[in-house]
Parts: sequence; C-alpha cells; structure tokens
Amino acid sequence: MTEPEVVMGIVDEALPNTLFRVKLEGREGVLAYLAGKMRLHRIKVLVGDRVEVRLDPYGGRARIIRRL
Repeated sequence: MTEPEVVMGIVDEALPNTLFRVKLEGREGVLAYLAGKMRLHRIKVLVGDRVEVRLDPYGGRARIIRRL
C-alpha cells in the first residue's frame, strides 16, 4: 500500500463540525477535517493558519495532522 501524500496548506475557511477549507500549495483547495489527536488535545485551528494535511488517496477530503 502506498503512503498517503502529505502537503502544506493555509486554512481559508472554518466550517461547522471541525471541517475546514484548505488552500494547498500549488494545487486546488480541499475540504479537510481534524485528526483525532488534534481533537483529543484540543489544538485550535484558525483561518490563516499554516497546516500540514494528509491527502485521502481516493480524493475528496484531507486530514489536518499538524498546525505550524
């Protein structure tokens, strides 16, 4: 199985239920959700934050795994 691709992006918009619209570097935007560890430790993600996202191999969504 291939390793999911990890890319950098900037949070464009905060949506309900911890969903975010993230503008990726050199690509189109993607809908992203918070990783479980970020929810567990209550790490806040705000509009304008630089984040690291892991892309879903099937397309559609991404998981925010780190805030920078």
